[in-house]
Amino acid sequence: MWELFLSIAIVFVLLEIFVPSLFFINFALSGVACAIISLFTKSIPFLTISFVLFGFIFLFTIRPVFLRLKAQNTQKTGMEEKYIGQVATAIEDIDNNKGAIGIYDERWEARCAQPVQKGEKVTIKSAQGLVFYVEKNN
Repeated sequence: MWELFLSIAIVFVLLEIFVPSLFFINFALSGVACAIISLFTKSIPFLTISFVLFGFIFLFTIRPVFLRLKAQNTQKTGMEEKYIGQVATAIEDIDNNKGAIGIYDERWEARCAQPVQKGEKVTIKSAQGLVFYVEKNN
């Protein structure tokens, strides 16, 4: 009987892989739990009810945790933590179409709404791709 529930768990894992919603993984965990329980009992009604109950318990307890962790991992990038808000030096004249800044001994393309002369200090406000959008320091 444990083979059946383990097979069900594998099917739900495959569903989760192809439809990543953090929904099917809960029933995969339920299948694993029922596979373990089926080593001790062979009652099909009990195992079926256990599978459904575990599935919904995992759905309402573990899924919110997974979703919170997923949201935390997708909010921040290395660019935001390392560069945004930092002061850099213009190593070329900067305008709306061209320019470059230097920060951490690196050269980055930069754009600014107001003209910035080479050598002036700027604050990095945002990044789009590999281009920083800066604001002139007064």
